[in-house]
Amino acid sequence: MTQFFGFVSAIFIGVTLGLIGGGGSILTVPSMVYLVGVDPVPATAYSLFVVGLTALVGSAMYMRKGLVSYRTALVFGIPSLLAVFATRRFLVPAIPLQIGSVGGFDISRDLAIMLLFATLMVAASASMIRGGRRESGAEEIRYNYPAIVAQGVVVGTLSGLVGAGGGFLIIPALALLARLPMKLAVGTSLLIIATQSLIGFTGDMMQMEVNWGFLALFSAFAVGGILLGSWLTRFIPGAKLKPAFGWFTLAMGVYIIGKELTQLSM
Repeated sequence: MTQFFGFVSAIFIGVTLGLIGGGGSILTVPSMVYLVGVDPVPATAYSLFVVGLTALVGSAMYMRKGLVSYRTALVFGIPSLLAVFATRRFLVPAIPLQIGSVGGFDISRDLAIMLLFATLMVAASASMIRGGRRESGAEEIRYNYPAIVAQGVVVGTLSGLVGAGGGFLIIPALALLARLPMKLAVGTSLLIIATQSLIGFTGDMMQMEVNWGFLALFSAFAVGGILLGSWLTRFIPGAKLKPAFGWFTLAMGVYIIGKELTQLSM
């Protein structure tokens, strides 16, 4: 039964990606770990594939509408995808299975990844709850290249560690540093997410056995979700969904932290 809800959650992941260009991907790892039963490290790898493929489909829709800034995608995306590939290929395998102990409790790699993931969820929920920057279609797009490149490296490293596409970090960066209007930021974010996630996944393919049957099925549900989400954008403003989704993400993050710490103390 939990696996059924896991695949239902894949639809929700796609819907939120289609509506707000991010956020849904941060639920992929918890869905795989707690509902489907995938171990945390493989789940972060599988998440990159699912999120990457789903975002690729979504970005194609925005491309047809002319809502992708290719210049921004290059400036932000190249350092980001290099960082996520290096993180998955070299950093994650280098993390020991047992990191150490705190107060007599052993800290494993799986525990550290899930706690980092939950912390990012809580941090991301704050920006969603506060609401996004107001869009101004007449505002000139300006490029702070050093800041955009630095943000790309940071987002790529975090995405590689926890297996999230990073849209909840990318969209605020594009809106503030490149001053993109919201719809353009969403389309550009999806293209960056697709590129960095799929390239990051190739780093995992070189060192682990992939369950392609499971990935294909889960991805199919997520792609169906992003098609539904893109259609719903005609009727539901994405900005109105962000605060609600932020509260949901906050609840999920707090739940994961509580669950992992409870298991640690047992």
